[in-house]
Amino acid sequence: MPTALTAGSAFPSITVPKAGGGNLDLGGSGGEWRMVIVYRGKHCPLCAKYFKQLEGMKGRFAELGVEVVAVSADPEVKAQAFIDDTGTTVPMGYDLTLDQMAELGLYISDPRSPEETDRPFAEPGLFVLNGEGKVQILDISNAPFARPDLEVLAGGIGFVRDKGYPIRGTH
Repeated sequence: MPTALTAGSAFPSITVPKAGGGNLDLGGSGGEWRMVIVYRGKHCPLCAKYFKQLEGMKGRFAELGVEVVAVSADPEVKAQAFIDDTGTTVPMGYDLTLDQMAELGLYISDPRSPEETDRPFAEPGLFVLNGEGKVQILDISNAPFARPDLEVLAGGIGFVRDKGYPIRGTH
């Protein structure tokens, strides 16, 4: 599947319901840096581990001026259970649609069994948006085992912001 978004492209306007009420505009309002994490869903133990690590690093991303939000295809009840299980305080969207997944260029998987989940879901994706709402960094995976190391990513974002490093991969 080709990636719909490319480095340097504008992040699409995608709004999803937000756990706890209201809506979450994944791209934000512009002017601020934002990291959008797409996770597989409550059924994924690697996602839970990743979010527990992320929770411990939220302060570091905040110091870098990066707001962190997350989303999955899970329905509200599963999204809330994921929040409760992981203790995450990251603003969490849910009910990401198949069309929205495709617009982001995400790999989509079908559940292996009803015990796993009851609907197609996105494999991991991570997008760092700069203050202009453009994709500064992106990582899209087709499997739960490959996702950016959060420590390395934070260091890279710090470098990019400190040095005015350009968006790479735009040739």
